[in-house]
Formats: sequence, C-alpha cells, structure tokens
Amino acid sequence: MAFKIKKDDTVLVIAGRDRGKIGKVKKVFPRRMRAIVEEVNIVKRHMRARGPERPSGIVEMEAPIHISNLMLVCPNCGQPTRVGFRFLEDGKKVRYCKKCNEVIE
Repeated sequence: MAFKIKKDDTVLVIAGRDRGKIGKVKKVFPRRMRAIVEEVNIVKRHMRARGPERPSGIVEMEAPIHISNLMLVCPNCGQPTRVGFRFLEDGKKVRYCKKCNEVIE
C-alpha cells in the first residue's frame, strides 16, 4: 500500500486541536495509518522511575495523529497540497504535487 505521507515530510495539520500547525514527520505507522509529527498532538504522560538516570514525573511527548488529519506541504511550491502518484519513464512510481504538478523527492 502506497502512502502519501512519509518520514521527514513537512505536513500541515488540517483537523483537530492543533489545526494550522506545521511540522516534520518523525515516524509513520502504516498499519495504524498514523504518524508522529514534531510539536503536534502533545500529551502528558505520568512516568514511573526507571533507575537513577530516568526519574519519575510528568513528561510531555508527541502522540500519533491520524494521517487523514495531515496534508503534505509541497517542497517545490511551499503550499499544502493533495498528493498523486504517477510512473516515470523508467517504471518508478513517484509522488507528485497536484498544485504545481512537480515530482516530490
């Protein structure tokens, strides 16, 4: 299954409490259709102490967000865009920006 959002892509959050924020994708979970984005969907977790190097406390961390709530920001035109797929002459499948019609990556 081909996904429109990959690691290190810049994305815009289009739904939820962090709507309008832009961040970089740190990790993608394809089976769950979720991604972790820097500085987006911050949650607080109560952590138990794990030895002297990791004390207990309340830790803020990024939680996964569903990829339907994310929109790719095109590196060429700099606008949030929908993503399409096409095949190059050599048979390689690539993503492209539907606004500027340029290949992504």
